[in-house]
Amino acid sequence: MSKADKLGVSASFARAQPVGVSSRRAAIAEATGAPTSGVVPPSEVPIEALAHNPFNLREDLTELEELAQSLISRGQLQPLAVATRMAFMEAHPGQTDGLGRAPYVVIDGNRRLAAAQRAGLKTMHIHVNDALSASAADILESALIANVHRVDVAPMDQARALQELVDVHGSQAQVAKRLGKTPAWVSQRLTLLNLTPTLQEKVETGELKVEPARRIGRLPHEVQEAAATETINAVNPPRQRTSPTPPVNAVNAVNPPPPTPSPTPTPRITIATDSPETIADALTAHLTPDDLKAVTELLLTRI
Repeated sequence: MSKADKLGVSASFARAQPVGVSSRRAAIAEATGAPTSGVVPPSEVPIEALAHNPFNLREDLTELEELAQSLISRGQLQPLAVATRMAFMEAHPGQTDGLGRAPYVVIDGNRRLAAAQRAGLKTMHIHVNDALSASAADILESALIANVHRVDVAPMDQARALQELVDVHGSQAQVAKRLGKTPAWVSQRLTLLNLTPTLQEKVETGELKVEPARRIGRLPHEVQEAAATETINAVNPPRQRTSPTPPVNAVNAVNPPPPTPSPTPTPRITIATDSPETIADALTAHLTPDDLKAVTELLLTRI
């Protein structure tokens, strides 16, 4: 049975070459079905052959729907950087949760993989590089380097990943050197981890912006909350309730506008008798000559 048949994937997996394999790798391969270093890397694999990197620093994969539509309409423009399951398991013994039986672990391209799964793609192009997963630090470092210039990496996720690298390499200066950044760049982003847990949550939700949060992170914990509240209110001042009447200023207090005159009421004629003479007298007393003439003409039309 071919290696592809054992893995349950397409024939795009090349046949194994007769090369030496360590007893440890042979045991892992026997137990898991993972390809050994003797397998020529394929350039395209079924999507089921790919597992997400458990060390991916993007805790929240964003804007997947838009990327899924792009993959459907334009196709996959860049291959995923992956490591073999064998290399990953050697670097992380026992850390197989979420991998299933996938023979490859995505080091760079987890968001594209998630979007491809949403889009229903059957295969994906890959580039196999086991050097990316030589150790836990290398996997984390590779993921961070690949994502450091991308705007969709959450600031708190970036800060946590940087702190893990500092723990591995021993100093911020070493991490800066390996990332091609300045020590100040690393230090600035790590200040987010000095925030209180409440303020870290506000950074994650966007209520507290990143730049002021980094400045606040340099302050003692006991004054951070007040500083954050002041910053948030400065950006989003509370709304003032408007008065139903316009305010009185110095000008209109001295010279108030004249009151609007009430409309002149229409005069009403009350006639307490039905005598024609009395009616004529009342109309003459209350109407102008022109109005009297008009009333007379109207009366003549009704006779």
